[in-house]
Amino acid sequence: MAWISLFIAGLFEIGWAIGLKYTDGFSKLWPTVWTVAAMVVSLVFLEYALRTLPVGTAYAIWVGIGAVGTAIMGMWLFNESRDIARIVCLMLIVAGVIGLKFVTPNAG
Repeated sequence: MAWISLFIAGLFEIGWAIGLKYTDGFSKLWPTVWTVAAMVVSLVFLEYALRTLPVGTAYAIWVGIGAVGTAIMGMWLFNESRDIARIVCLMLIVAGVIGLKFVTPNAG
């Protein structure tokens, strides 16, 4: 359950990171409400995962999911750079996340 919670936390991190772009400096009510809600949900799921997973592993994976997901969504939604160096760097983050999953003792 901890790994699923961590994955969900990462997805909501993507949501709030992208949501920040739409808040216009927190001046737009509904984008701000949804962004703050995604932040809270993300942290709640992260906290649940931290009950059984090592903090360093869980945090690194949470950040990795958020970073890669946000970069991909930025490419899709905002036409951000898709150059090969950027893609390779994102793949390295994914490899690190997968590596941490495999070297962390099974928990929850």
